[in-house]
Amino acid sequence: MDRELLADFLRARREALQPEEVGLPRGPRRRTGGLRREEVAVLAGMSADYYSRLEQRRGPMPSEQMLTALARGLRLSPTEREHLFALGGLSAPRRVQRDERVSPAMTRIVESLTEAPAIVFSRFGEALLQNRAAKALFGDYARFTGMSRYLVYRWFTDPAQRDLYPPEDHALRGRVFTVEIRTAYTADPAGTAGEIVDALLAVSPEFAEVWRRHEVDLVHHHDLKRYRHPAVGELELHSRRLIDPDEGQDLLVFEAEPGSPSAEKLRRLISMA
Repeated sequence: MDRELLADFLRARREALQPEEVGLPRGPRRRTGGLRREEVAVLAGMSADYYSRLEQRRGPMPSEQMLTALARGLRLSPTEREHLFALGGLSAPRRVQRDERVSPAMTRIVESLTEAPAIVFSRFGEALLQNRAAKALFGDYARFTGMSRYLVYRWFTDPAQRDLYPPEDHALRGRVFTVEIRTAYTADPAGTAGEIVDALLAVSPEFAEVWRRHEVDLVHHHDLKRYRHPAVGELELHSRRLIDPDEGQDLLVFEAEPGSPSAEKLRRLISMA
């Protein structure tokens, strides 16, 4: 354990973290930027005295639980979290990526895209955030509950999920979704991905057949995708993917070729919404 470097790192991260980023009011009496020591202690679920001693280079060697709590309270990135554990004299435990929290930066990107459908997906295929254009094209994914929250599960169990795609594309779509859930499953077979796979194997012979192929490098989301919307007919849209490795999330943005019939249809669809 390096008490001096640990103290310096904690102080630097505390001073860089703004109250608004953790849901705290700045207040008129706050003289400096960053958080106070007692605020970090509350966020980390520890006593203010314990945290203060760490910053004053006189604290005891923190446990794994304490370092985990500090990483959470200080909103550390995965790299910063590993650095914190190294300074504390421990190896960082395997990180379980969070999927439910969309970062403020990602949220701003999605909200700024008013003319292009945009969706933030978890690594399990759950839609965490959609803009208005995406809801107009795909429907509001927030209405799904249970296993149906996951796109791969709906694909193999809900015929309505396939209505948006031309029939000739169905086989490829199923393989794409299976490869993606396999990636999550390989990383954490005992977690959520394992639950999804077990549920699908129990109800979908089609999924079981695709799963047995063990495809892992089939695909990437093809740039050009075709959709069939009941209000405007068929659209051809290019998809672009932005990955947030810290949260294990993907942002998919869909755009039509400028001046194309699909661009006009997409414009009409968004205006109707």
